[in-house]
Amino acid sequence: MEEEINLKDIFNIFWDRKIGIIVIILTCIVIGFIYTTFFVNPVYEATSTAILTSNSGEEGQTSVTQSEVTLNNSLLSTYQGIATSDSVVSKVISNLGLKISAETLKSKINVTSTINTQIIQITVENANVELAAKIANEIRQVFTDRVAELYDMQNIKPLDDAKIPTSPSNINHMKDLIIFVGIGIVLAVAYVFIANLLDNTVKSSSDIEKATGLNVIAEIPIYEFSTNKGRRR
Repeated sequence: MEEEINLKDIFNIFWDRKIGIIVIILTCIVIGFIYTTFFVNPVYEATSTAILTSNSGEEGQTSVTQSEVTLNNSLLSTYQGIATSDSVVSKVISNLGLKISAETLKSKINVTSTINTQIIQITVENANVELAAKIANEIRQVFTDRVAELYDMQNIKPLDDAKIPTSPSNINHMKDLIIFVGIGIVLAVAYVFIANLLDNTVKSSSDIEKATGLNVIAEIPIYEFSTNKGRRR
């Protein structure tokens, strides 16, 4: 005869071990808080933006022809590569007097273009909030000058300067809390099932029937009473 497990049995299994479940989840929350607060170094992101405009270098020229729009769109991916090229990155390091290698700085730079626009975003990660903004703005300037040298064009204009970030990009206590709560729940469920599999004690007459295949025809209840001397038996 196959064993049947209903929702009530499952609930009782978890309810009997509720203290262990609570302890595991709370432990994971505390570990997560301590880890993100004391062991994760905060990293800040600053973003400067530029826009591709008219190819003309004349003062007051604001109109953009369709051919210039098409040209700018075709050059977007190329511009993204130029912004993180060795020549641009090395120039930025020299201008700001950074004590960092070009390869290390490259790994902290992310250049993207906004979809369906001609806006280029230059995002820089750094542990120093002010330095992150300075690097982002300097990359945009050096990148603009480099494009002018290579293509003899002045079609890149600054849009927004990078602002000093106010909160780290790699730390989100609410998100981390949810993650560690999830980890705690998974560990608690694993604990309950493993503990239940290893638990071979008899808790009820149904356990005896399942183990022996025999029907229980009588049970002796636990009964407590007091004698004349006040002793409980």
